Amino acid sequence: MGRDYAKRGSGRGTRTSARSRPAARSVDARRPATGGGWRIYLAGVLTGVFGSLLAYLAIMQGPATQPEQVVTAPAVPEPPKPRFDFYKTLPVQRLEADLEPVEKEPAADLPAPGATAPAQEQFLLQAGSFRQRGDAEGRRAELLLLGLEPTIEESGSDGDRWHRVYLGPFQTHAEMNRVRGLAAAQDIATLLVKRGPP
Repeated sequence: MGRDYAKRGSGRGTRTSARSRPAARSVDARRPATGGGWRIYLAGVLTGVFGSLLAYLAIMQGPATQPEQVVTAPAVPEPPKPRFDFYKTLPVQRLEADLEPVEKEPAADLPAPGATAPAQEQFLLQAGSFRQRGDAEGRRAELLLLGLEPTIEESGSDGDRWHRVYLGPFQTHAEMNRVRGLAAAQDIATLLVKRGPP
């Protein structure tokens, strides 16, 4: 049959026995405290953060006992600003010189029309030397894209064959310098080669 626990407080047994109390306390003493360790850890962390903040502020402020010393440098006079008058004087100036007209002579590098050219040395630019024909053809293609006219010459014996890429021959130094500048702009090193008459 079931028991009615609601009536239990009104009748006998309302007082708890002395035996049951110590047993209940001993059960509570054995149970670990929940949240006590976390509270101590959190308090320690917050104390450390607060102390670090105070130390940081003290360092940033610097020592309060020493006043700041302001050092003033002696005044240096400014140098006078340059004046540019050539904008006004150049248009007014005139250069007077007695010049006689000079007849134009044919260029020394190029032979006169209809005349036979004397035997001269030729100047070439070597744009690479390769053991494989395919590498030389690749360099030739790079130079063709620049609008130049390279040639490939083979030299050496069958066992030690070299394929050299040449630009030229050039009639003037200005033309040679122009071609050399185009090659240098594409990171192609060139070597000046001088040959005897053909």
